[in-house]
Amino acid sequence: MMTTFRDEALIKKYNVKGPRYTSYPTALLLRSGFAPERALQALADTGPALSLYLHVPFCRELCYYCGCNKVISRDQSKADRYLDALATEMALYQPACAAKQVHQLHFGGGTPTYLDEAQLRRLMQLLRQHFQFLPEAELSIEIDPRSCDVDKLRLLRELGFSRVSFGVQDFDLQVQQTINRIQPYSMVETLVNAARELQFCSVNLDLVYGLPHQAAETFSQTLAQVVTLDPDRISLFSYAHLPERFAAQRKIPDAALPGATEKLGLLALAMDHLQQAGFVAIGMDHFAKTTDPLTQAQQAHQLTRNFQGYSVDACDALLGLGVSAISQVGNVIWQQQKELKGYYQALEQQQVLAIDKGLTLSRDDQIRADLIARIMCNFVLDTQALAQQWQINFQDYFAGSLAQLAPCLDDGLVRWQGDLLEVTERGRPWVRIIAAAFDAYLLAQQHSYSKVI
Repeated sequence: MMTTFRDEALIKKYNVKGPRYTSYPTALLLRSGFAPERALQALADTGPALSLYLHVPFCRELCYYCGCNKVISRDQSKADRYLDALATEMALYQPACAAKQVHQLHFGGGTPTYLDEAQLRRLMQLLRQHFQFLPEAELSIEIDPRSCDVDKLRLLRELGFSRVSFGVQDFDLQVQQTINRIQPYSMVETLVNAARELQFCSVNLDLVYGLPHQAAETFSQTLAQVVTLDPDRISLFSYAHLPERFAAQRKIPDAALPGATEKLGLLALAMDHLQQAGFVAIGMDHFAKTTDPLTQAQQAHQLTRNFQGYSVDACDALLGLGVSAISQVGNVIWQQQKELKGYYQALEQQQVLAIDKGLTLSRDDQIRADLIARIMCNFVLDTQALAQQWQINFQDYFAGSLAQLAPCLDDGLVRWQGDLLEVTERGRPWVRIIAAAFDAYLLAQQHSYSKVI
């Protein structure tokens, strides 16, 4: 595997820009002029299951590598105004969700644990007031270890959260200093141990490869420390350096970044290290223990992918709340206003949903979305099953895409096994390239995405 990952010819040929495919069409293709009524109708038309995502944009400090939608502030009262706006937004969605039951809730950001105890309690009270939660609903939250302590973890457990994800990124001090995110191993260790004692059912650790000053020796030490913490899941994300889009990334010196070959070597190192430690590679960038639901879903070819990444949630209604949040409900995708000012204006002045852009998937979009999800989740596509489901002739329908895929076949990234199109071990680092061959929109949008490696 190490040779495959360091194949210079593949790197030169395939390290191009491309989507991560947490949706198809991707969020960059959403269009303005989307009527809020379409969102409410989509909610009314889908089944009784509902997943919620809630975006908390606030952070106390700026992490230079971060490309998330965020607001840097130490003024805690700003979060109170945000909760007021969320209350209005929830009330607007409530009628369309009255018959639905929440199976999953995820807090992302930003830094969800920016909120203090009173604000967290109020937010959960608002959510339970406006939506019906199943007693066994799964509640998860992303945590910046610098914004959390054992008392806050205890509060989260009391409020019903059962899954936590700690942002580690890298334990090396030089890396942390360069990205302005200093959090020693002992800080994370204390929180992970506390999460175990408080009986959170799952602990995830986020890592990022390709950060400035990362090298094989130091990243190996980080991986060893992560394994010592014994998480249930590990997310391993590629750093996307886009200083033209994210001003804070201009503080990162280009000379400190690993090149494409070195970066791919870090990925290979991580995969080898984690798999030797007993973790199973899930899709493109996740790892889990053999007993984890993600692993079991992948083995059963039931893994799904949404705007939060890989999931076992097959719910067809994911509703995003808060600034910049994205929803996908049935065949409709929409995104909230990306800036707080526009978000507040819509909710406080007009009393309408704060939707900025959206689209309704065409039949072709739906077919390609299904195909890309199968490839991204399972690394195998049963073309006959897909053709039967959508009543198409696979070879004819995807003739143009198969022509685009030809170099991947020639290079051994994919292979045909009867009606099965399989991503090989050699091809797994390049699964986004393979999926892109079936993307009808990519050529016109390619410049807007990050590099695959």
